[in-house]
Amino acid sequence: MKNFAKIILATASMTALAACDTAPNNAAENQADQMENTADTVREEADATADAMENKADNMDTRLDGVDSAAEQAKENEAQGVRDQGERKADALENKADAKRDAPATTQR
Repeated sequence: MKNFAKIILATASMTALAACDTAPNNAAENQADQMENTADTVREEADATADAMENKADNMDTRLDGVDSAAEQAKENEAQGVRDQGERKADALENKADAKRDAPATTQR
């Protein structure tokens, strides 16, 4: 009898869970996934741009004295700004994706 009750309870739980998987929820989940993919792309592009800028900065200073020239340091600072801006944009997109997932299905149209 205990096994029968466990099977009934498990079946009821699975049915309730399946009911939560509605078309609006799936659409919201897909949109959130797309936002996160876009966030990843934004972050990767910002990193690639910053890396290229840092490589250019390294080529500006041909002396191997361990001291960056003012121009090299300025370019590296600019590269860090690009990286930071990309990170902020990506974080904002991820926050929107989280909000999309957390919103009730009735508001996700």
